[in-house]
Amino acid sequence: MLFNSLSYAIFLPIVFTLYWLLPHKYRWTLLFVASYYFYMSWNAKYVFLILFTTIISYLSAILIDKYREKKNIILLFTLISCLGVLFVFKYLNFFFDLMTSVFSLFAIKLNTPTLNLLLPVGISFYTFQTLSYVIDVYRGNIQVERHFGYYATFVSFFPQLVAGPIERPENLLPQLKKERYFDYNTATYGMKLMAWGFFKKIVIADNLAVMVDKVYNNLSFYEGFAFVLAAIFFSIEIYCDFSGYSDIAKGSAKLLGIKLMDNFKSPYFSTTVKEFWSKWHISLSSWFKDYVYIPLGGNRCSKPRHYFNLLVTFLISGLWHGANITFVIWGGIHGLLQIIEDIFHIKKEKKQFTLIWFIRVILIFIIMMFAWVFFRAQNIHEALYVIKHMFAGITNPKNYIVSGLYSFDKSAIELLIYLAIYLIPLIGFDIFNMNTDVIAYISKQNIVIRYTIYFVLVLAILFLHYVGEVNFIYFQF
Repeated sequence: MLFNSLSYAIFLPIVFTLYWLLPHKYRWTLLFVASYYFYMSWNAKYVFLILFTTIISYLSAILIDKYREKKNIILLFTLISCLGVLFVFKYLNFFFDLMTSVFSLFAIKLNTPTLNLLLPVGISFYTFQTLSYVIDVYRGNIQVERHFGYYATFVSFFPQLVAGPIERPENLLPQLKKERYFDYNTATYGMKLMAWGFFKKIVIADNLAVMVDKVYNNLSFYEGFAFVLAAIFFSIEIYCDFSGYSDIAKGSAKLLGIKLMDNFKSPYFSTTVKEFWSKWHISLSSWFKDYVYIPLGGNRCSKPRHYFNLLVTFLISGLWHGANITFVIWGGIHGLLQIIEDIFHIKKEKKQFTLIWFIRVILIFIIMMFAWVFFRAQNIHEALYVIKHMFAGITNPKNYIVSGLYSFDKSAIELLIYLAIYLIPLIGFDIFNMNTDVIAYISKQNIVIRYTIYFVLVLAILFLHYVGEVNFIYFQF
């Protein structure tokens, strides 16, 4: 069930209505049933995987709390069990292919099986969510949850189940247990946030996806500025696609009176790679910081070890995104760039909206754009082909730009107008959202101003959306 589908448009109001009609003690049951129904709408048989991971992590936390002297063995068992399921469904074929390639270097032919397994949607997200709970109980940071219903609802909570944010138990679990009353302002804020998320997803991301896919699916037909534009468009597409999902998820939860963590904070207005990762996919980057980077030693060690910890963390982060060497390279690029920033003591620019700040923001965006090429390409060959041919013909700037623009079957003026409709609202929102809650600010304006904005936004969603359902990019992870 996609957020941008008729099914969800029917499902959410039903859950919303029943949730506020039911007494508090029955609400977790509704959320649990609704969440499992939501998940089973993708593939009913894979519900046993999330149930297995939920039961294992639930029992493991209780055993850790009861048998502290054996907590290391219990935690190890939990990690092997939960990560083992993730490995089999997401990485086993990649591991077999990697082994085949390694042995072929020594002229050894290795026949490995290829398993025809469909990747369960959201498996990376709910696996990490369960592990954070067990590890926090192991560390003594939180109390063990003995009510299986609340815990199972925490793991499967439908707004953030399949693509995050990866919620922490100390944030979401207490909210599921707390009695709450309907608040009009909270609910309307959620609806506005959802509308903005839909605009980013189905108006900006999906329309840009058409142009990006056109190039990446036919690389030999393009060169030069067409590749530059495709790289820029994908950078914006993946941001609007994923942050749009997060906004819809947060908005859906707000309708139920539940606050999910922020996952994006205007990341493309960063002046260092480190700052970018403090604003991009925050729930994942903070997860890796707390459960990988710091346990490895973080920065409280020698410089070489610190850089090793940083690089390993980002290599694992890249692999988390997909079973492909391109994702590992993408993660490695971000790790190496942060090491370089640390070596040369490059800090984020504190004074915003100065000329230096703008120059550094543009520079970081360009760096991110090149890194995204590896993320989008199907293999290393494709990524290198795009980068190698990006500047073909640049010695003739006019023809270089014009031919690139015509690659998308639009004149320069048409393409600029086309993009302005999408990007001016996006850029404006993100700039103001750096220091202000834009939705809350608009809500305080007089009735003419705010309803004009709402009306224009709804019209844009209705008439500029891409016709057709397109999966969210992060569903594949």
